[in-house]
Amino acid sequence: MTNVKVNSVAKTYGTTPVLSDITTEFPEGSFTSLLGPSGSGKTTLLRIIAGFIKPDQGAVTIGNNDVTHIPVWGRNIGMMFQSYALFPHMTIAQNVAFGLERRGIKGAAARKEVDRALEMVRLPGFGDRTPKQLSGGQQQRVALARAIVIKPSVLLLDEPLSALDRRLRQEMQVELLRIQRESGLTTIFVTHDQEEALTLSDKVAILDKGRIVQIGEPETVYERPLTRFAAEFLGDSNFLTGTVENGAVRLADGTVVQTTATLPASGSNVTLAVRPEKMSIASGPTDGNGLTARITTVIYAGPVLSYLLETADGLPLKLFAQNRDGKVLSDGDTITLTWAAEHTVPVAD
Repeated sequence: MTNVKVNSVAKTYGTTPVLSDITTEFPEGSFTSLLGPSGSGKTTLLRIIAGFIKPDQGAVTIGNNDVTHIPVWGRNIGMMFQSYALFPHMTIAQNVAFGLERRGIKGAAARKEVDRALEMVRLPGFGDRTPKQLSGGQQQRVALARAIVIKPSVLLLDEPLSALDRRLRQEMQVELLRIQRESGLTTIFVTHDQEEALTLSDKVAILDKGRIVQIGEPETVYERPLTRFAAEFLGDSNFLTGTVENGAVRLADGTVVQTTATLPASGSNVTLAVRPEKMSIASGPTDGNGLTARITTVIYAGPVLSYLLETADGLPLKLFAQNRDGKVLSDGDTITLTWAAEHTVPVAD
């Protein structure tokens, strides 16, 4: 197992900065997701680590080796892309063996490694078939087998599951996680899918405009976002703005909101984030935080009900409620939302 470090890495295309002074570490044996919208720099960072792109500044270290100026073929990296990139005229075994042959491994030694890789992705006995005889999910497994057969130090995955339908994508997430745990490969995974990042990762790095705005364990990044962007991009959030007063926050309508988090100095303006699933409908007087709002839209999604609401002064809110008893509130109903102080998180704008 090998760790990966990037130190002060930057990249500009023309006059457009794509990465700005990125410094972070991917621990050995970890699964880290690079999460962000299109244009955030996540794929550029992955390709710099792989060696496809040279940074304008900074260094990339794999293990104890500075590989900044080493070409991709000299870095012992396995890569898997969104497109399967399988050779249609080759058998599955030949596709998987492609990287081995380029490294001079042929014959019985190559067949042994190919069989091992196909066994790991649960495709034993598929070696004599061709790609067109396989389903999309099976082709994805072949692409993964080709990436791991060379026994790479690091596995880099660039949105490999995005072309699959939801059910197959979820199945492949489970398989990918199993293989990563069994192999112990340091894995860096690019995705724009928040649920995918939370499901697979030991760490999630959120990128915005070429910078890592937050990195940490999935639970920490989700429950304690540092910025409004992080709170918005990783899940849904309600945002409340007000002024710090006596260790709490007073909103424009006079409502006082409590939080267990550290607040800036009294008199400071602050933005608070509250996840929609942390709120509930008050059945009576509450000792916790509370806001009264009118339901404007009800979205029925089977196990979860999503309510879009609006307060008297026009503040939009969301509530996610489990559909436990089949009771659905209606548009126009007025309810009181309540939530605990520990779920009120100050975020930077």
